[in-house]
Amino acid sequence: MRSVRTAPPPVTRESTPPGPGSLTPVQRRLGRDWRLAALFLAPTAVLVGALVLVPIIQSMITSTTERHGADSVFVGLANYRSLTGDQQFRTGVVNSFVFTAYAEIFKVVLGLAAALLLHRLRRGRALLTGLLLVPWVVPTVVTAFSWRALLDPIFGSVNTLLTASGIGPLLASAHLVDAWPAGWLSDPSLAMPSVILVNVWKGVPFFTVCFLAGLKSIPAEQYEAATIDGASPLQQFTNVTLPGLRHVITVTVTLSSIWTFNNFDLIWLLTQGGPGEVTAPYVLVAYSKAILQLQYGAGAAVTLVMLPIIAGLVFVLVRLLREDRLPRVPRTALKPLPWIVTAVVTGLLFWASPEIFWKAAVVLAVILLIAAAVGRVVAALGAGGGRRASSIVSGIGSGVALAGLLAFVLGPMYWIFVTAFKSETQVIMRDNDLWPTPWTLEQFGALFTNQPFGRWYLNTIMVSAASTVVALLCAALAGYALARLRFRGAQGFTVTVLLTYVMPGALLFIPLYQLLIGARLTDSLWSLVVTYPTFTLPFATWLLTGYFASIPIDLEEAALVDGSTRVQAFRRVVLPLAKPGLLAVALFTLTNAWNEFLFAFVFITKDEYKTLPVGMQSMIAGDVVPQGQLAAASLLVSIPVVIMYAFGQRFLTEGLTAGAVKG
Repeated sequence: MRSVRTAPPPVTRESTPPGPGSLTPVQRRLGRDWRLAALFLAPTAVLVGALVLVPIIQSMITSTTERHGADSVFVGLANYRSLTGDQQFRTGVVNSFVFTAYAEIFKVVLGLAAALLLHRLRRGRALLTGLLLVPWVVPTVVTAFSWRALLDPIFGSVNTLLTASGIGPLLASAHLVDAWPAGWLSDPSLAMPSVILVNVWKGVPFFTVCFLAGLKSIPAEQYEAATIDGASPLQQFTNVTLPGLRHVITVTVTLSSIWTFNNFDLIWLLTQGGPGEVTAPYVLVAYSKAILQLQYGAGAAVTLVMLPIIAGLVFVLVRLLREDRLPRVPRTALKPLPWIVTAVVTGLLFWASPEIFWKAAVVLAVILLIAAAVGRVVAALGAGGGRRASSIVSGIGSGVALAGLLAFVLGPMYWIFVTAFKSETQVIMRDNDLWPTPWTLEQFGALFTNQPFGRWYLNTIMVSAASTVVALLCAALAGYALARLRFRGAQGFTVTVLLTYVMPGALLFIPLYQLLIGARLTDSLWSLVVTYPTFTLPFATWLLTGYFASIPIDLEEAALVDGSTRVQAFRRVVLPLAKPGLLAVALFTLTNAWNEFLFAFVFITKDEYKTLPVGMQSMIAGDVVPQGQLAAASLLVSIPVVIMYAFGQRFLTEGLTAGAVKG
């Protein structure tokens, strides 16, 4: 570091960075700031080490054993060798690849389209962005409940609307569905596309927010220069927008792919891997072997055998983020790479799922053709001097596209809203499915009368708030250390933290449960407060690392020159400037804790300690589904977080812009 003043006053030894000649042998070996780095990284290291690394090691040991009665027998690599001939495992791996690839493709397309539409808006952007965030905010159990009801082959609103509009029979005549009405979640040819659709619906908001933040970071001068050079809107998109978003697209797709590849809750709640095994991902195969069949060694082996693939992907991502190597590569050297990756992925998708491939290709072709047609008309009108007509056509096209996107995003939530205000008779009789007649608060009264909903709500608030505070404190200290301090092993620590995203909950909750039993923390809210930061810390640390790195270092050096210690500079200078990033992290971690299902489902068995997602799931008894009460509960669960995101949207996008999307 260099000083920003030409004549600094006398300062203490701590206030200025020591020169190379003043470093001790230990500092030269471990890094200049190794002592402070150890202090700042200790909380995160303890949590990650005790609650992630130790369970991973325990799972590795378990994968070499086989259960015989009450005893576990060492079998070496037998569990791994048996996977080579395991058809269930092979099906799970292919399903995970198909599920992840198609979901990410549509998330990128729809998320980028939504971000471009919102970026051009001058009024109402915060409101619309808040509305688009609704699917990401609502708990997974709410998502599964609403879509299962909407996709019901007989009573679902999707089939009802498609039949009334004539689209459903048209889909059947075009052989996009085998029969009508369609059994979306029960038909083997439609189950996987339906699950992908629900995952896309829930994941598009995350892509939209990240892409919107990336668009804000592209200098307006680049578009002005392209306009002066006569570039068309399509040329500006391909030569300015996409290169400007290259970094955020890479990071967002990589992170989302890891999350999607390890998805368990949504698929389990929607189909439980059925019909047959057509939607069972590899994580569900591991869960089935370890929990349902009590083959803990085989279940651990299923998950661990996939670990090196995703770990290598994360390692490459971290190197790109920390060393910033990608922008230094000549653009001509990068041009063939996207086409090669696209060709390989396309070939694998066609081989793995030819039926889904053609259906997805038709949907993507329709979306791209409509966008290209509108862009061509706007460009032609602009070239002909009809700026007013061009502006009108562009506005109409954007309005129609935004309306369609909002209908897709808010349709399930609208169904939940109107169902919550229906009487029980209307819910049972399916009368006026899209409108309550009359409007009533009957479902809300029954919810609080028949269920301990208030207690569930209070439990969720306490656990989410406490785990968010823990994650925020640890991530702030660790993020600053990784962004500013010089010490050996910084990149290795970053990789270790991010690798916690690789481990699915279906593997971690077993050893975590054993650890909690030993600590006597099961059936208490402390079990959730302690374990929730293990899956919120990695993303929070990564985002704050990027945000701290974006803060001008001269401000911190000036504080050091004025006599502040490094800790004082962090507290008085860096933290106040990092408020948008801290708020963005708080929103993300709070949402993850609010929505978490699997850990709460396993660690809590007593009704008085259940959180909202688990409590709502327990309301379903066999085939008896209290749809009205569940809709009322879903509404009450979603409203507070939606309001919080609406008011914090400006800080969220600012935090992402200055932090994550800039690496």
